[in-house]
This record gives sequence, structure tokens and C-alpha cells, in this order.
Amino acid sequence: MADIKNIRNEIDAVDKEMAKLFIKRMDLSKEVALYKQSVGAKIEDKQREEEIVAKNSLLIENDEYKPYYADFLNSNMRISKRYQKRILSGMTVAVSGTKGAFAYITAGKIFGETVSSPFADFNSAYLAAQSGECDLAFLPLENSFGGDVGAVLDLLYFGKLYINGIYEAEITQNLIAKNETKENDIKTVLSHPQALAQCGAFIEQNGFKTIETANTTEAVKAVAKSDDLTLAAIGSFEAAKELGLKVVRENINEQRNNTTRFVLLSRTKKKPSAFDDRFVLMFTVKDTAGALSGAISVIGEYGFNLVSIKSRPTREENHKHYFYVEGEGNIGTNSGEKMTEELKKCCDNLKIMGSFQNEKRV
Repeated sequence: MADIKNIRNEIDAVDKEMAKLFIKRMDLSKEVALYKQSVGAKIEDKQREEEIVAKNSLLIENDEYKPYYADFLNSNMRISKRYQKRILSGMTVAVSGTKGAFAYITAGKIFGETVSSPFADFNSAYLAAQSGECDLAFLPLENSFGGDVGAVLDLLYFGKLYINGIYEAEITQNLIAKNETKENDIKTVLSHPQALAQCGAFIEQNGFKTIETANTTEAVKAVAKSDDLTLAAIGSFEAAKELGLKVVRENINEQRNNTTRFVLLSRTKKKPSAFDDRFVLMFTVKDTAGALSGAISVIGEYGFNLVSIKSRPTREENHKHYFYVEGEGNIGTNSGEKMTEELKKCCDNLKIMGSFQNEKRV
């Protein structure tokens, strides 16, 4: 029978080597955290974690040890994530609207304790990330009922930030007023144009006048500051609570499944990974017959599925438009590289905006 003292000495030697590897792993985790900070990626990636456990468990030939090794791997990743979250606790995300704005609420769900820095409008939030005042910008891209947020599309095309992810969140609009206001008193509602559009049927049914604001929280603030009891705002429950107002009517948006897609932006382009399955391109086309259809054909010829195409005026020439294209597939592959090279032949100002995993519902 082996000497227990010798066995323990061998375990101590193994633990000593594991300590060195632990330090190395944590150093690498820090590098990953800093990279994720630069591109605005989430700390949690459950799909990748599951794949790592499945792949690395194959290294263990003893079936009896495999479940314990899986626990070991999960424990390592849990510790790494805790360390990364601590490193990133000072990261700032620029959003349009203060606490209670839908972008602020959604950013909090994604980044947890990361600081959301509020700005008055989309442009200010975008420029804060572009200048380095904030690490990231988190802006609404499209609503399932109200459609595209044109001002944000323009910022994407004319600005310098890259897309590092798209997230979808359910949006519930509410009618908000001062505590003394009765529903029958309300004559005018204030909110962002998107929110007003989402609640168009309710507004028309009640005969309300409308006033547009930069965002929903600005509307709620305006009502809070006003002595006019005929005014109400459309916004979130959180905004009403934050400013001491009451929700007169809940869930007034016309579409029950009302969702908004938010785009996450950073100064650094994220390198395509093996897990990416979405991409965004923006471009103008050459002034030749069939240039746009040619560009669309190129995307399909290389095996990529076009899921969305939007156009906006460039404001540089009359009737000249730029195009926002969202597609399925991994453009980090050889096919993706060939596709983008081919697109340059029929496109001007081609911008590879980002490659990322398909949007997450938050």
C-alpha cells in the first residue's frame, strides 16, 4: 500500500503546478475582459461555455472522472466571469434617456452593474462613445410596430462606431400622469415619436393631442415639472416610479408583442468568431444599371442569406441612398472574405459594420 505521506506530497506538487496555471488562466481572463470591454461583448456566453465543457471533457478517458472534470471546468469559468465582472464594473454605456428609459433598463439587464451614462438624445450618446467619453453606446435600431429609427441608422452610416451585437427587448408603453390627474382630465400626451406611433390607436381613440420629445423619459420629466393636469406622458413604469408619477393606463401600445431591437456600438471592430451567425454591412452602390441587384446577388451567391435591407438618403446628392444590409452567416470565413471583396466591385463606401451572434431576447 502506498505511503499516505508520499501521496499527499504528490498532491501538493500537483496543486503547486495548478496554482501556476491558475495565475496564467486568470491573466488570460483579464485580457479577455479587456477585449470584451473594447468591443462591448457580454461576459456571459452560455453557448460557448457548454461547447467548451463538451469538447474538453473528451480529453478525459476515464468515464468515472468526466462529470467531475465538467464540474471543474464550470467552476473555473464561474470564477473567471466573477473576476471579469469586477474588472468591467467601471465600464460606461451611453444611452439616450435617464433612468427609466427603455434603453437604460435594457442595458442594465445585459451589463448588470456596468454604469449606464444617460444622454439627452441619440446623437449625444453616440458621440460620447465615439469620442471615448463612454466605452459603448446602446441605441434603439428598430421597433416591431414603429419601424426603423432613422436617426440611429444615419449615425451608423456617417459615424465611426462598429456594431458588436443586437438585442431585442419587450417594450410596454404606459400612460403616465401626475398623481392628482384623472384620466378624463388628459388632453395632450408627450413622448418620443416611436412611442407615439406604437400607441397610435390608443391616442386616436381618446382624441389626444401629441407633442414629440427627444425620448420617453424627457416626456415623463416634462409632465412631472408641469402644473398642467391635462398633460400626460407615454413611457415606462420605471420612469413613472423614478419621478413620483402614477401609471394611469398600462400596456397601451397597439401591438401586444411590442419589441425593440437595440444595437450595441463600440470604437473597436470585434473580430469574427466561429460562433458568429449574423453580420451588418452598409454601402452605397455605383451609379450603373443593376448595381443594387448585383450587390444583393453577390451576397446570395456566396451562400449568405439576406434578412433585411433598408435605405436612407445620403444627404450628399439628390436621390442618392445608402443601404443597411443585415444577413445570416459567418463573414469571418473564406466565403465571407470573398463575398466582401466581390461587393467592392459594385459598391461604393462599403462598411463592414459588424459580425456577431444572432440577437438575444432580454
